[in-house]
Amino acid sequence: QVQLAESGGGLVQAGDSLRLSCAASGGTFSRYVMGWFRQAPGKEREFVGGITAGGASRRYADSVKGRFTISRDNAKNTVYLQMESLKPEDTALYYCAADRDRLITIGWDYSDYDYWGQGTQVTVSS
Repeated sequence: QVQLAESGGGLVQAGDSLRLSCAASGGTFSRYVMGWFRQAPGKEREFVGGITAGGASRRYADSVKGRFTISRDNAKNTVYLQMESLKPEDTALYYCAADRDRLITIGWDYSDYDYWGQGTQVTVSS
């Protein structure tokens, strides 16, 4: 069973940066497409970005493109979300997720992912 644990969330001011981490245990991390999602109160969970199993390709939601960067270290079984120029609308609970099947295709939808972490809260004050 794959377990994912996010960390790095917190309260920051608009314009600040933050780096989230997601550590995986169990399974074969290097074979999983990894995604980041977020969910704000009263809103649906939305795709933030994802990275292929080998790390060669990434994709991002338009709302974060140019501000957020996803990377992974397969030797450490960890995926990262570097967030720059944070805005109040980035406030949400951030989840990482693993897709065990696709390897080189990054899914947009939460149903594409098989394993989920518990989330880490990011709050951006104006």
